[in-house]
Amino acid sequence: MIRIQKSEEVEEAFYNGRDFGESIETVKTVLAEVRDKKNAALHDYTSRFDVADPSVFEIPAETLKAAAEKMERENPNLYKSLCYSRDLALRFAKKQRESFDDFEVELESGVFTGQKNIAVERAGVYVPAGRFPLVSTVVMTVSPAVAAGVKEIVLCTPPRVHPDDAEDASKKGLGLPGKCYAGGKPYADENIMAAAYICGVNRAFACGGSQAVAALAFGTESIPRADVIVGPGNKFVAEAKRLVYGTCGIDMIAGPTEVFIISDGSGSPEWVAADLLAQAEHDVVAQPVMATPDADFAKKVADEIERQLETLPTKQIAEQSIKNFGRIIVTKDLDEALEIANKKAPEHLELAMRDGAERERVASLARNYGSLFIGHEAAEVFGDYAAGLNHTLPTSGSARFTGGLSVRMFLKTVTTLRIKAGESGAVKSAESAGYLGDAEGLAAHARAARLRLK
Repeated sequence: MIRIQKSEEVEEAFYNGRDFGESIETVKTVLAEVRDKKNAALHDYTSRFDVADPSVFEIPAETLKAAAEKMERENPNLYKSLCYSRDLALRFAKKQRESFDDFEVELESGVFTGQKNIAVERAGVYVPAGRFPLVSTVVMTVSPAVAAGVKEIVLCTPPRVHPDDAEDASKKGLGLPGKCYAGGKPYADENIMAAAYICGVNRAFACGGSQAVAALAFGTESIPRADVIVGPGNKFVAEAKRLVYGTCGIDMIAGPTEVFIISDGSGSPEWVAADLLAQAEHDVVAQPVMATPDADFAKKVADEIERQLETLPTKQIAEQSIKNFGRIIVTKDLDEALEIANKKAPEHLELAMRDGAERERVASLARNYGSLFIGHEAAEVFGDYAAGLNHTLPTSGSARFTGGLSVRMFLKTVTTLRIKAGESGAVKSAESAGYLGDAEGLAAHARAARLRLK
């Protein structure tokens, strides 16, 4: 049963970032090995941690295309849904791109300052494929890069045994966790490969884990070095991204997923319970939370969670998440619920409230969240899959200072200066620069400015 508590019982630790185990020393070793030994280290780590270690890492373009064609033929509903999700994500990302203006403005007479937004040349995308191969992550990471105008998008995802090698692997008892099949053809989860083709990935590699992040950060004989690396992963992938930041850009350090629902007691307990469970089934350490001033509604949602759990195929995971990290907080009023949410800064914030002025007021005062879902109809899962929003979002309180993955990640906003000699503003800038150079004891700075006055 999910815990129900009063607002005054919420412990301060609830608001802290969540860390689930040290991985830094292990990851440091992986990064150093891949940086120094390149492909040799990739094969070493892949053979230890994955079910297949292909002879080469790059998945041929025709294999990606074949996966997409197979999906269209054998699972047309999934194929159409992926295309729809991609189209919405692209349209939204292109609208974001339009908001980044290039301009030049004359601040003072003869002083022209400007801004340009330039796409990075190569983006690295990481797509997990463990317990749940995240096909939607391909859409969410690749679409904003395409909209930004990135020239080359490179994708890494954990390897699988190629169908051509399946019989040989089976005979040898290999291709299983802890029993790697080495030397076969490069292959990956078929849905991820299909999505890569549908979304416009340029090159894809059957390489996973922190070693894939290392390869994208430093480059190897086969995997090219990326300017930015985006995408979620386990704690080792997250730690690797943290450590390579500076060598390349990263989107964010993603922790366990979370949802925070503010309810006014209206609507369906069944819907709210379903939304909490949708987050809980991600991981045993996912955090589903609801806050409401309606104690009766809180009890109805708790009962509904128990009812739905009984028929949920992912019950084993969701039940642990609900029991260990889930909670329903009974607040004095909606303002207190919002105060808790803003302090928590959740990845997903849902306002399960009836339409009207009160919902608009609460929405306007919400300030710390990755994405905001307004009203009963705006299920968080729509944002996960097919509403245009990006589902790669800040977790563990980082929504206090950053937003989710967007076109911005793939753009460099750079500045320009152009001076027209002799104009009053140009003269004033040179004079001011000279005096400031003097004040800082930087004589060459002052001289370089004053030479422009002659």
